[in-house]
Amino acid sequence: MFEEKVSAKNTDRLQLSILRDIIQPGDEIVVHSLDRLARSLKDLETIVKEVVDKGAVISFLKENLTFGPTTNLLSVMMLQVLGAIGQFERALILDRQREGIAKAKEAGKYKGRPTTINRRVAEKMFSSGSTPAEVADVMKIGIASAYRLRKEIGAQNC
Repeated sequence: MFEEKVSAKNTDRLQLSILRDIIQPGDEIVVHSLDRLARSLKDLETIVKEVVDKGAVISFLKENLTFGPTTNLLSVMMLQVLGAIGQFERALILDRQREGIAKAKEAGKYKGRPTTINRRVAEKMFSSGSTPAEVADVMKIGIASAYRLRKEIGAQNC
């Protein structure tokens, strides 16, 4: 049994790749719904085709669809239609999210991700001769962020 708690928008998922590696002819894969397996129609079709080509069967409970070596054309069409609808829904959700963020920014309610960098501390450290590696270590940021910060501050004495 495979269970994932990650988004289906990415096909490079550990459990999915393990499943794809061990599929044998005659296996049956049961998935809750199409959108739990893949978000894009292309990815969905690729995964289903791979399963069927290996001689296994894949069933989607919510949509009551099953695909295997003897799948009819109507089922294939349903997969494509439902997959396209899922992809469209995802695009709508992302659009609504972007619109909501834009409205919140206009109203001054959306500030984005809070900064973790204390510029004054970084300035003092750089002006006292600390290296970017030391600043990164103390501030718990990446080394590239420390170099970028040094460049922004203009502390070139290190």
